[in-house]
Amino acid sequence: MRLPHLAVLLGCLASCHSGAAIAQISDDLVRIGVLNDQSGVYADFGGPGSVIAARMAVEDFGGKVLNKPVSIVVGDHQSKADIGAAIARHWFDVDNVDMAVGFDNSSVALAVEQVALQKNRIAIAGAVGTTAFTGKNCTPNEASWLQDSYALTNTLARSMVGSGGDTWFFITADYAFGYSMEANASSAVLASGGKVLGSVRHPINSADFSSYLLQAQASGAKVVGLANAGGDMINATKQAAEFGLSRRGQTLVSLLAFISDVHSFGLRAAQGLRFVTGFYWDRNDETRTWSKRFFERHGRIPTSAQASVYSAVRHYLRAIEAAGTDEPKAVMAKMREIPVNDFYTKGGKLREDGRLLHDMYFVQVKTPDESSGPWDYYKIIGTIPGDQAFRPAGEDGCPLAKR
Repeated sequence: MRLPHLAVLLGCLASCHSGAAIAQISDDLVRIGVLNDQSGVYADFGGPGSVIAARMAVEDFGGKVLNKPVSIVVGDHQSKADIGAAIARHWFDVDNVDMAVGFDNSSVALAVEQVALQKNRIAIAGAVGTTAFTGKNCTPNEASWLQDSYALTNTLARSMVGSGGDTWFFITADYAFGYSMEANASSAVLASGGKVLGSVRHPINSADFSSYLLQAQASGAKVVGLANAGGDMINATKQAAEFGLSRRGQTLVSLLAFISDVHSFGLRAAQGLRFVTGFYWDRNDETRTWSKRFFERHGRIPTSAQASVYSAVRHYLRAIEAAGTDEPKAVMAKMREIPVNDFYTKGGKLREDGRLLHDMYFVQVKTPDESSGPWDYYKIIGTIPGDQAFRPAGEDGCPLAKR
């Protein structure tokens, strides 16, 4: 008599399991949205290249997860927080996008982070500087994959002060990213015994930096720190050379630089520049192999932002596979549980506050004579372990963080 009952029970369990399997992927399709500046001042280091990186990650995963297809959609936020939030809201409400990635703009990232929380979706930042993203504004639905202003500025500022650059003046982009960069660099300068003599702010996509550079010259600071990025950093660097800052005994440093920036103004102008980065294509055989594949598609070597998008998308798909579902909370739990192991980083750990801990690299731009050709631009002069590169958990006010 027990066997029929057992057969019925097993049949029920099989049926229930089958029903659960059907519901693993919410609408039989995983949609990932790459949201960044596709045509403006930040498009060079993210833009279409990040879309290519995301598609490579999906293809390398087989184009499917849990036997369901994965689709990439693209949005251009034009470096405006309201546009970025509106796109994200439409994606989550209407287009059933499961995860948004990229951003490359702190104001946009902070806005999209909150939309993702409201809609119970996932937001993963690439090149976002503000520490508030994983600090006071943190949510259980976000991750920051590349860098923040603390990781970029702390080592650089301390090194410059230690070598005699003990007075600083900042030229700062007038939004959350710039403020965060300047604040973190200033703290490191002061902690190292240096002084900040002043700062000036400029709007995004500025063409003329002459008035800002004149103020920097008038300050008499030994170091002029550029707390900006992309086209703004390139324009400021070129115009600083024209103004002869170095001939006047001032050193120009970039608090954020990408290989695309160095490529734009060339080794002759950039040689000797030091900064911190999360990725360099020529670091080892694995980074070179992936970067050459990327180059075949994009015609340019990947920036750290583009490499981070590939890694984030790949890890997100791995987490879905491990969780057996695309439900955001379950996926985020697996993203924190599983180490990140790919060409981008080894043994990367996602903290509860959303910060991915990974090595950062202290680099110096080569001279023209040291370079073997196009894109051979950096010397890695130091490696900063992830647990030292990023601010300790909880110091930025995230209630999710475990000290």
